[in-house]
Amino acid sequence: MSEITVALRYAKALIDLAEEQNALEAVKTDMELFLGVVKGNPELGAVLANPIISHSKKIHILADVFGAKVNKVTLAFFNIMVNKGRGEVLYTTAHEFIGLYDVKNHITNAKVVTASKLSADNKKKMLDDVQKAIGGTVKLTDKVDPSLIGGFVLTVGDRQVDTSIASSLKRMKKEFAQVAIK
Repeated sequence: MSEITVALRYAKALIDLAEEQNALEAVKTDMELFLGVVKGNPELGAVLANPIISHSKKIHILADVFGAKVNKVTLAFFNIMVNKGRGEVLYTTAHEFIGLYDVKNHITNAKVVTASKLSADNKKKMLDDVQKAIGGTVKLTDKVDPSLIGGFVLTVGDRQVDTSIASSLKRMKKEFAQVAIK
């Protein structure tokens, strides 16, 4: 079974457990914290994935790092995952949990890539426009890519709007090449 399939099954179980325990929001916050910590400290991810390190040592490390900061449901989940030998999929499971949480709460993730940093007003306007177009709540992340020259590339789900100058130049180059061949 692939890592994502396993992680998705555990994430679904965690969502159900968190709802049952009335701790869904707390567990979501904990998963975001876990993702941030592992992303900032890849050594922790390596420790969790290392089969040579004992389960008890991994549980102790997780308790030391997250014990006082996370909900008891989250800590119990970490312990179960490690004891089942699934420490290596904890990161992916946390990621899948956030995705399931977003689907459950009708939250859409969108990403905008621009040639230069968006101002707060422009980001808010883009967020408002996307929310108006698709409805529901939208989480908008922004990224800067100077190679776009100007304009933006907006990705919402599987749809993409590309108004970048770099893309326009590529299209024009392709059109000129086709005209020159005729």
